[in-house]
Amino acid sequence: MIKMRGGGVGVSARAGRFGGSVAETNAAPQRLQVAGMTKRFGSLVALDDISLTLEAGAFHALLGENGAGKSTLVKCVMGYHAPDKGTVILGGVEQTIRGPRDAHALGIGMVYQHFTLVPSMTVAENLLLARADLPMVIDRGAEGRRMQEFVKDMPFKVDLTAPVSALAAGEKQKVEILKQLYVDCRILILDEPTSVLTPGEADEILGLLHDMTMAGRLSVLMITHKLREVMAFADEVTVLRRGRLAGRGKVEKLTPRDLAEMMIGSSEIAAPAERAVQTNGRERLRLERLCADNDKGHRAVSNVSLFVRAGEIVGIAGVSGNGQTELVEVLAGQRESSAGTVTVHGEPYTATRAEMRRHKVFCLSEDPLRNACVSRMSVAENLAYRRFDEPPLTLGRWFLNRGAMRRAASDLITRYRITVSSPDAPAGTLSGGNVQRMVLARELSGEVDVLIAANPCFGLDIAAVAEIRAQIMRARNRGAAILLVSEDLDELFELADRLVVMFNGDLVYETEIAGADLATVGRYMAGH
Repeated sequence: MIKMRGGGVGVSARAGRFGGSVAETNAAPQRLQVAGMTKRFGSLVALDDISLTLEAGAFHALLGENGAGKSTLVKCVMGYHAPDKGTVILGGVEQTIRGPRDAHALGIGMVYQHFTLVPSMTVAENLLLARADLPMVIDRGAEGRRMQEFVKDMPFKVDLTAPVSALAAGEKQKVEILKQLYVDCRILILDEPTSVLTPGEADEILGLLHDMTMAGRLSVLMITHKLREVMAFADEVTVLRRGRLAGRGKVEKLTPRDLAEMMIGSSEIAAPAERAVQTNGRERLRLERLCADNDKGHRAVSNVSLFVRAGEIVGIAGVSGNGQTELVEVLAGQRESSAGTVTVHGEPYTATRAEMRRHKVFCLSEDPLRNACVSRMSVAENLAYRRFDEPPLTLGRWFLNRGAMRRAASDLITRYRITVSSPDAPAGTLSGGNVQRMVLARELSGEVDVLIAANPCFGLDIAAVAEIRAQIMRARNRGAAILLVSEDLDELFELADRLVVMFNGDLVYETEIAGADLATVGRYMAGH
């Protein structure tokens, strides 16, 4: 517990690295260099002789697909990992960083993808907690005055007295950044900083940080997978691929296509499927005042009503945690609704296996290895889930025809370009992209009337994303009614015909995609 007192002996703020209190220093950042960094985990070479320079006052993006080594690199800089080889050089001086405290002492701070704030405490108390020399008793008056002076000089305006639990996601991310600046960090490492933000919040925060780098007050190294943000805010970029340096350069001289090719090592990225012109098809899926509770028994989906026609993609936008997961689980038969109705082809639908088969309803679940597969079962067995009790995969409805299952699986493996050693390989041995291709093959290879897709491209490489989006568009062009739930607005704007926004379990906004405005959608996502 933090004890505070209003008078008496004051406690001085920590002297900054450059002199003065944490609220008073305006020292410029120093050049940060990573030289020849190598890190192994057993036989896995996570980093192979990586060098990177973050110039003083630069906004530098670090790109790469999952497993490329980005997180390992910054964890070596922050002292979480000890590199097997290589050094960190700050201001021309080689440094030994044994942990985050050493990094903070050198003015290097990190803002993580997920919030590290204490929700029950105020903004001011969270800022104080960031100090390494936090005393047992704090002079509230003196610290309050110093903190007010500090915030006055910052581009982020937050209420110091507000409890963190009452803040929106964008405000929480501002506090995370202010924490690092309050303890005198002038080099910020940002790990996917906009993953939980609306587009407006993301642009505001990155824009303000960019302004600080332009003024020479800050250096930023940002890990991201969003090429739009790189092109809009970064000055320089370094791209990693499979633990090695794949490319670097000034952003102004590069295109998104250049960056994509560096990231995947190939220019063979699937072209987007063309959107076929569709007349108003028959209604396939309808939700009427649907309600559902979360695992704690609290209302997560509240009176949701919508419909999806044949040959149409309806996209649901929203910041994570606003009821999208529970909605998809109801439609996939993984959660019971608490009120309301769902109809498919005008008939009541409760997501039983028989109903899904009769109405040709298929699902692309988020995190498919956990939600849509059995990792220890073979690829052939996972591909046969839908039809294992139908000829030719069954013999007399009593025995599985293993040969027919393998032949069917081999055909789908070829058609959907699933990289796997054999149809008998366990599904858990596949990469994330290949797991999703396997589920796509199972769910889209037959006749599809209704498709429920939840974040189908999350965490996948650029090539897999392009391929999966093209498959979804082709299903739409063949006449499927598709409900696409995604936290990626670029994905929704690319694929959807209509867009609705979900906030606090309600649908709060709807628009045809042709007239959709990114800023307006972002405001509704934030509850404004």
